[in-house]
Amino acid sequence: MRVAAVDCGTNSVRLLIADVSPETGELTDVERRMEIVRLGQGVDRTGRLAPEALERTFTAMRSYAKLIAEHAGPSAWMPVRVVATSATRDASNRSEFVAGVAEIFGVEPEVVTGEEEAGLSFTGATRGHDTGEPPYLVVDIGGGSTEFVVGSGAVEGALSVDIGCVRLTERHLKGDPPQPETVEASIADIEAAMDRVEAVVPVRDARTLVGLAGSVTTVAGIALGLPAYDPARIHHSRIPAAQVHEVSARLLEMTRDERAAIPVMHPGRVDVIGAGALILDRIVRRYGFAEVVVSEHDILDGIAWSLV
Repeated sequence: MRVAAVDCGTNSVRLLIADVSPETGELTDVERRMEIVRLGQGVDRTGRLAPEALERTFTAMRSYAKLIAEHAGPSAWMPVRVVATSATRDASNRSEFVAGVAEIFGVEPEVVTGEEEAGLSFTGATRGHDTGEPPYLVVDIGGGSTEFVVGSGAVEGALSVDIGCVRLTERHLKGDPPQPETVEASIADIEAAMDRVEAVVPVRDARTLVGLAGSVTTVAGIALGLPAYDPARIHHSRIPAAQVHEVSARLLEMTRDERAAIPVMHPGRVDVIGAGALILDRIVRRYGFAEVVVSEHDILDGIAWSLV
């Protein structure tokens, strides 16, 4: 069975076309693509999706629709699910996004709740993989929100909070490099969000921290000293807490040009990686994890599983 999953977040839009074995249930990648489109540009301030951000997103999606058609095979059809997350949830003009996506893919996007997003991320990160000792705390650091999910075989508690690398950058970290007082303001936001998480999610029961999404994988690539971004090296790498702290501090002290020169850095993450790394750093510090297990499998894989 061949399926197509599209994840439209605040910073990026991603595609996974995968084959699913009916015998083993294993997902095998056919195509895995990612484009930085910054759909959430200005949403924290205006409450609306900007016209230019919508057009960037639709352009990327049109290329994905062509790939889906090419890989559909003789039937010229495959199950497609399009999921939209934080930026679209927050936007007053989300109907423009929904109409554009429906025209491109022939299916309406699902603007999922934060808790639904958390569940999909947990499934994508943990299903069929040995990620360490359960229970797991799966943390998906996105552009507009971060999902906290605790569970072993199933979700035992989850919450999505409005801290993300794009949102914190636009709200606070505008300097080059950011000034100490803006970093402290970001930390205050992160800590307040984690207070809300602890009230409803049993985070301190978790034995293994699993980190997802581009901020986490980029931090891992830097910590590993990779000469170029290498998903195979990054997937299921274990980054010690001391390296998380060191990389986060270094990124927040760098200028934009210095961050852009890092070999594993995607150009679309240069402006927001400091905020993403800071969120990961504060999670590791607050809950005392010795390391973070990094996963390249996340909500996108969870969306694909849901089609099965």
